[in-house]
Amino acid sequence: MHHSLTAYLLGGAAAMLMGLAKTGLPGVSIPAVLLMVEAFPDDAKASVGAVMPAILLGDVFAVAWFHRHADWTRLWALVPYVAAGMALGTLVLARTTGNDLRPILGWLVAVFLVVEVCRQVFRWEKMPGQWWFAAAMGLVAGFGTMVGNAAGPVMIIYLISRGLRKKEFIGTCAWFFFIVNLSKLPIMCGLGMLTTDTVGFGLTVACLAPVGAILGIWLLRIIPQRPFDMLALSLAGLAAIRLIVA
Repeated sequence: MHHSLTAYLLGGAAAMLMGLAKTGLPGVSIPAVLLMVEAFPDDAKASVGAVMPAILLGDVFAVAWFHRHADWTRLWALVPYVAAGMALGTLVLARTTGNDLRPILGWLVAVFLVVEVCRQVFRWEKMPGQWWFAAAMGLVAGFGTMVGNAAGPVMIIYLISRGLRKKEFIGTCAWFFFIVNLSKLPIMCGLGMLTTDTVGFGLTVACLAPVGAILGIWLLRIIPQRPFDMLALSLAGLAAIRLIVA
């Protein structure tokens, strides 16, 4: 399929933002996904497949740089619930499109964000340690990553609520998304989301993902912890609004 110059520019911007999201500012992953949707305005499923090369390249950079900082205890707590959410997302995606579900994901992220703000204001310190909290976050993250690569805001809220420091936050996200995204590939092939066209387009623009990843590493060094947490939550909130509006 022939793609316009505008499509490649949008895809390149999406790839750069995805690299930045993996190593420095996780909240910009949703704008990256939405830019790729604009590059494939007639096929939301194809856009999800086209952004995967940039996602995986960003994952590799993040894991290589921050692999020692992952909090595996937090990750293992999510695994069964994320798997269940991915299974549900696969079933739903086979019958609909990711665009139809984005407003629902946006409202769920907004609810989680309100809960996190209330937790900080009213000092509900025990809530993140409850099993149902991890279950809810894992289910929505798994569902969101399948239907639209939209698990980022959920993971932001979950990991900040667990009190992770900057490098632990990025390292844990890096391993989580690397494992989840690799496991999605066979499913996406079966759903027709990874084709010669989407993979070829994605590989072409993915060369800009390392640029964003390097920028993210630099930003992470200069942003203090508290502003980092506030910026990450703010970006998650903006992502929720954009999902709802879309």
